[in-house]
Amino acid sequence: MNGQRTITVLGSTGSVGTQTVQLLAGAPERFKVKALVGGRNARLLAEQARALNAECAVIADAACIAELRGALADTGIRVEGGAGAVVAAAAMDADWTMAAITGAAGLAPTLAAIRRGKCVALANKEALVCAGDVMLRAVREAGATLLPCDSEHNAIFQSLADGNHGAVEKIVLTASGGPFRTASLDEMAKATPETALRHPVWSMGAKISIDSATMMNKGLEVIEAARLFQLPAAAIEVLVHPQSIIHGMVCYHDGSVLAQLGSPDMRIPIAHTLAWPERIDTPSPRLNLAAVARLDFAEPDLDRFPSLRLARETLLAGGGAPAILNAANEIAVEAFLQRKIGFLDIANTVADVLDMLGTPPADALDEVIALDQSARRAAASFTAARAA
Repeated sequence: MNGQRTITVLGSTGSVGTQTVQLLAGAPERFKVKALVGGRNARLLAEQARALNAECAVIADAACIAELRGALADTGIRVEGGAGAVVAAAAMDADWTMAAITGAAGLAPTLAAIRRGKCVALANKEALVCAGDVMLRAVREAGATLLPCDSEHNAIFQSLADGNHGAVEKIVLTASGGPFRTASLDEMAKATPETALRHPVWSMGAKISIDSATMMNKGLEVIEAARLFQLPAAAIEVLVHPQSIIHGMVCYHDGSVLAQLGSPDMRIPIAHTLAWPERIDTPSPRLNLAAVARLDFAEPDLDRFPSLRLARETLLAGGGAPAILNAANEIAVEAFLQRKIGFLDIANTVADVLDMLGTPPADALDEVIALDQSARRAAASFTAARAA
């Protein structure tokens, strides 16, 4: 890496963002931070901006801008706020941008970063799930580089390092199985937000933890993998692997299988994208296979985890179906976290919305956003009916 790499972090106050900031703080001689973008946690964003001596701090919730300005008044760090400022920060001329704003809110900023034609580390699944055609077209037009940051996609990316994509037979994404891996449907029907958030392996935010519990997270990853690696659905397999040591595998036509292994720590894939094509040190625990002792695998149960089946069906349907799936799921997950619906109602709500809205086209970002809003309204109606 020649000289300092300039960095923008979109979503710096979230789970992936805070871990990215930790890695940046550990190598100040290698990285110069242009902008940090947070949601509404002004206190944490100010602490990060000070620690990294960022040029600019942007908070998405404009109501929090006064607090952020006050916290950084003595620093010379530029402070901005609101949705427009978030997109403007994403469009700054940084060498490397972490796209970690979750949900549909991350679509426009991610697209703005891609259009700069530099490296974009993608931690926002929704960018490719909801607007895959739009994003990939922008990547081609701008000559940008997408670096997958999800542990599974990053594992596949590393296992494809020889560039011999034509020899790939299939890829395998692993799933921990979440907190309900061995639970019965009756037990899952009685699940509370507290039990669903209790992930046995990974430390994640609330929304992605619930997605892991329903296995919707893995369904979204299947859609994302199809976009990233230009593979048909039939060439993407999911295996439940409770130890979360093997994160992804590439199976070749000659019978060879290449896998990426590592401790279940998001700082490892983040660091890989941050330094790519080089590598940097991380404080992540080193893998001790003797201590792990065994690695287990099983096929996912689609009767208990229908979200994975729904995601595959939307991938095959194409058009705007994946955007509808994602939006409906976000609303249903929030309703569950607010104790308005049951755990099993999450997948049922998503299925209802998909049945209602069908497979309309989504060839431009405004079409994707319109579908997203329609799906959210429909999902809100279904969750309200279930809560009544």
